[in-house]
Amino acid sequence: MLLSQIESYWTKRAQGYSEVNRHELATGQDQIWFQEIRKHLPKEKNLKILDVGTGPGFFAILLAEQGYDVTAVDYTEAMLSQAKYNAGTLAEWIHFQRMDAQKLEFADETFDVVISRNLTWNLEEPEKAYAEWLRVLKEGGKLLNFDANWYHHLFDEGKRRAYEQDREKVETLQMEDHYTCTDIDAMEEIARQVPMSQMMRPAWDIQTLKSCAGEQVEADESVWERVWDLTEKVNYASTPLFLVSAVKGRSAGSRAARTA
Repeated sequence: MLLSQIESYWTKRAQGYSEVNRHELATGQDQIWFQEIRKHLPKEKNLKILDVGTGPGFFAILLAEQGYDVTAVDYTEAMLSQAKYNAGTLAEWIHFQRMDAQKLEFADETFDVVISRNLTWNLEEPEKAYAEWLRVLKEGGKLLNFDANWYHHLFDEGKRRAYEQDREKVETLQMEDHYTCTDIDAMEEIARQVPMSQMMRPAWDIQTLKSCAGEQVEADESVWERVWDLTEKVNYASTPLFLVSAVKGRSAGSRAARTA
């Protein structure tokens, strides 16, 4: 079962990925991220925010620090353990739950904001995930998804050359190669099986969300310039981070249900 394979991979990655998140939290990168996120948040106070695929808790922590009511879900128990540890005393204020992003266990229209980072690319059924995220959003609620064309180089020769150039530049500049911190063979085996590796994004995301949400679906393909540090920009030059945002319209709930 692919979902079990994905869970196993991220269980092994939990400690290393957590160290990356702790570095972001310790170096002020979290505040750079929050300034970007804040531009898109509704103006109301006391927002209920769902962080889907929280991993080691980066988004959940920085949003809880700002006083938001945060629920954070992840399918991998090891990631949730790291997230609780990283949150420290904030952990008692964040609602951590183990849950499949493609089959959320929340009631319709529960949250004001749904946010995610680097998750949709390695889902088996990303369309179903988007439908679920819109389902649990309140009418007028905001969806924010930060992701990239991760592992598209497995299916595109031009992207492959660009990916190899990234690796060469990292070595030339004597930077840490973020790909060497992963089990590349295991991750590529998963990436070859999930649908997003072959899609051109964010065009796919925009089309999919419009079919569910119907209004104010936008992509920001330069967000990486503002939120990544230099090491990330060099490591991932060929796979720049984008933001896809959407507002839930009146008829989104029924369309999301049909999609799911």
